[in-house]
Amino acid sequence: MDFKFTEEQEILRKSVRDFMDKECPREYIRELDEKEEFPSGLYKKMAELGWFGLPFSEEYGGSNCGAVDFIIIGEELCRLSYEIGAGYGMPIFNALTLVHHGTEEQKKKYIPRVINGEIMWSICLTEPNAGSDVASLVTSAVPKGDEFIVNGQKVFITGADVADIMTIALRTDKDLPRHKGISMFLLDPKSPGISIRVIKTLGRRIIHPTEIFFDDVKVPKENLIGELNGGWNVLMAGLELERLFACAGYIGNAQTVVDDALEHAKQRVQFGRPIGTFQAIGHMLADMQTQVDAARLLTYRAAWMIDQGVPCMREVSMAKLYGSEALAKLTNQGMQIMGGYGYSMEYDMQRYFRDARIVTVSAGSSQMQRTIIARTMGLKVK
Repeated sequence: MDFKFTEEQEILRKSVRDFMDKECPREYIRELDEKEEFPSGLYKKMAELGWFGLPFSEEYGGSNCGAVDFIIIGEELCRLSYEIGAGYGMPIFNALTLVHHGTEEQKKKYIPRVINGEIMWSICLTEPNAGSDVASLVTSAVPKGDEFIVNGQKVFITGADVADIMTIALRTDKDLPRHKGISMFLLDPKSPGISIRVIKTLGRRIIHPTEIFFDDVKVPKENLIGELNGGWNVLMAGLELERLFACAGYIGNAQTVVDDALEHAKQRVQFGRPIGTFQAIGHMLADMQTQVDAARLLTYRAAWMIDQGVPCMREVSMAKLYGSEALAKLTNQGMQIMGGYGYSMEYDMQRYFRDARIVTVSAGSSQMQRTIIARTMGLKVK
């Protein structure tokens, strides 16, 4: 078993880190957080470097990188803010859905625009009564001539306020079993009948969660992705890579949490010596680094399995469960080590803490991951 990156992967890692150090330093992220501003210009620069085309095949103008390469990018993008990586992934994973299930017309229309950095893309799943239980969604699409008429509500939709296109899950047949009456569509967020409201939250102030209302919104039938009432299969396509990319973000940010806390422990002097020399703090930091490395190993193992074509639902869920809970725990410990400085808005630890609180809920809650893992172990968990 070889844990060493290839020379090309090391070059990729360094190039992403150098870019982020130059174009997205701490000061810039603090400004984005304070102003609650989306970094459109940053993503344009990434597109110019070809980064949005990395996971796509050469057929669409991409580079066809592997899962491990993609995880390396995610870890580096999220070192100072998980949100930066999330914004990068938004258009990519929606476009990859088209690779699996879209028509040739849809692929030609949207994928090159994603690679060129021309469009931002949001996915609309969650509803007031359909979160982890996505199959309970009720927002409907009723056929009428050459169109579908959409009515209903979505909530906690990431980035809809800055999106140029959305992928949306809609109920197209109320009489079929829950998982079989859902269809996926492409939808212009500026269509008549759509209203979008930004939701104020504790953290995640760079890419906003939103609430969306649909009032007799018209969607052309050619915007259907995949088969009618086959939306569940569309949703599941590429889910492993998407969820694993989130894990890469967790470990990237978690490492910075440890690094910042360690630096503070070396510099902060109490009772005549640096606080890191006290066993209580030293052991806490040792445990923190061990948890980051454990999360990293789980993540890269799953990425390797994807590259090898090995089914890895359990392994991805393990990485998601452990990585998200580790990040949430580590930011709390980082706050403890830094004391009042960690609680101060002049330092980054409070932002890590605010942003990390939602990671055990978003992209599949910890409870859902445990259920998935238990089921793969042969347990009939409900």
